[in-house]
Amino acid sequence: EVQLVESGGGLVQAGGSLRLSCAASGFAFDDYAIGWFRQAPGKEREGVSCISSSGGSTYYADSVKGRFTISRDNAKNTVSLQMNSLKPEDTAVYSCAVDITGTCTRTYASGSYYYRTDYWGQGTQVTVSS
Repeated sequence: EVQLVESGGGLVQAGGSLRLSCAASGFAFDDYAIGWFRQAPGKEREGVSCISSSGGSTYYADSVKGRFTISRDNAKNTVSLQMNSLKPEDTAVYSCAVDITGTCTRTYASGSYYYRTDYWGQGTQVTVSS
């Protein structure tokens, strides 16, 4: 059974940092790409970042480029999202998801990238206060 468990969310002041982790089990972790997504109340879900199965390719939404860094440890079956210089607009539930193709498959439409997702975690709340 595929399981993804996010952790590391919380309340932080603007300008602060958080590190989210996605712990995976039940599948061949190093075969799959992993993405981070977020959804704020009343807003569409946004693809924040994605890392390919090997870790050799990474992708970021324009809104987080230069502030967030995605990484993976295939020996520990974890993907992390280091979030620095946080802003109130980063407040959302953050979830990780698996792309079984391994390559961060995505399409571009209406100004946004939409990533393929096959399995989801439950999410972790990130709240940034001003």
